[in-house]
Amino acid sequence: MKLFGTAGVRGPVGQRVTPELALSVGRAAAADGDEFVLGRDGRETSQALAAAVAAGLESGGATVRRIGQVPTPALACASQGRRGVMITASHNPPTDNGLKLFVDGQEYSDDAEARIEERVAEGSDPVAWHAWGGATDLDVLERYREAVATYAEGFGAVPEGLTVAVDCGNGMASVATPQVLRALGADVRALNATVDGHFPGRESKPTPESLADLRAFVADGDADLGIGHDGDADRIVLVDEAGEIVHEDTVLAILAERYVRESAAGDPVVVTTPNASARIDERVEAAGGRVERTALGILHEGLATARTDGTGETEVVFAAEPWKHMHTGFGDWIDGVVSAAVLTRLVAASGLDRLTEPVTERPYRKENVRCPEEAKAEAMATLETRLPEQFPEASVETEYGVRLAFPDASWLLVRPSGTEPYIRIYAESEDVDALISDAVATVERAVD
Repeated sequence: MKLFGTAGVRGPVGQRVTPELALSVGRAAAADGDEFVLGRDGRETSQALAAAVAAGLESGGATVRRIGQVPTPALACASQGRRGVMITASHNPPTDNGLKLFVDGQEYSDDAEARIEERVAEGSDPVAWHAWGGATDLDVLERYREAVATYAEGFGAVPEGLTVAVDCGNGMASVATPQVLRALGADVRALNATVDGHFPGRESKPTPESLADLRAFVADGDADLGIGHDGDADRIVLVDEAGEIVHEDTVLAILAERYVRESAAGDPVVVTTPNASARIDERVEAAGGRVERTALGILHEGLATARTDGTGETEVVFAAEPWKHMHTGFGDWIDGVVSAAVLTRLVAASGLDRLTEPVTERPYRKENVRCPEEAKAEAMATLETRLPEQFPEASVETEYGVRLAFPDASWLLVRPSGTEPYIRIYAESEDVDALISDAVATVERAVD
């Protein structure tokens, strides 16, 4: 069984994710380093799984620093200069859990995960009794919150008089985002801000539907801004004062443009994913930068590639996929708490309307075409030829599916799902219904 997906090991507890697996992964990871920080989210099963991982790490010879319940970004921050394991299933339902591995602030690469997977499959015995590692408790949360607040002070203005409603979703943002925003000077109204692994306030994934209470609270009250997080606080959703969700690509474009404009690099680069809007390219180019794209779920690897392939003047100033932002000036991990802090400061300085006004938003749609796993490769090979023939006016990229970019900044992406029996189709255009309809018909013919 393949253990690692696009976000570590994740799945139903007792089926895919078990204490036995956690122990095996811990022991396999211990061969990579001498010291690990170990954190967990607030799920009912996280404490037991963390204990199993700790047993595996220690019996493999590693020292464990237990940092308790923390947001995933705090664990990533604490893994700088060493390695880390986070017990979390992020935005999945409470029945799920998972493990995510870090080294020096970065998620494990595909190669590193494959190495762990191979060791787990082979099995390994504990090291000699006298070589077992030990475990100590380490408090990192307050230092992390202080670091985020200090970093955000470099942006925008002090949010005095700005009221921000934060829906923590009973997840780990409860111990970070409200505290950071208050430290910056904002008036914070916290919703679902007690950590509870049953997620009683709403489902953990922040969507327009699950954030209905936050949206109503902002629209009906005096809040200037709403922020919604997922279970481990790496995702962020923004809500305007009318209670409407700010499109995730618009948020990405605002941050990307700001980072490019502030950079002194000769070649400022923003790394994003193929499904991200051309509005990002427009704002980055207007600020004097350029965009590089990488596959969904491997933002950290795209970051490394952009740095390696660049010139001496290249600086990756920001990396993001929808809802998940990597503030490279702070650290090479996805961090929704930093996003909340930076965006609050920017809104305090300019107002949300002025931030969104330069961003051109076009109609956007997604569709799925069912395709068996064994047919995906042949279908995609066919589409690499047929789609460019169908839309000869578009420029074509085929590294991560088939992405067509049109002269009017419209775009179309067709890619195989990595987890489900579908080929996914994304489009953004003033005539998006016609573009999607044409693309769906072409994909259906390729699948048949």
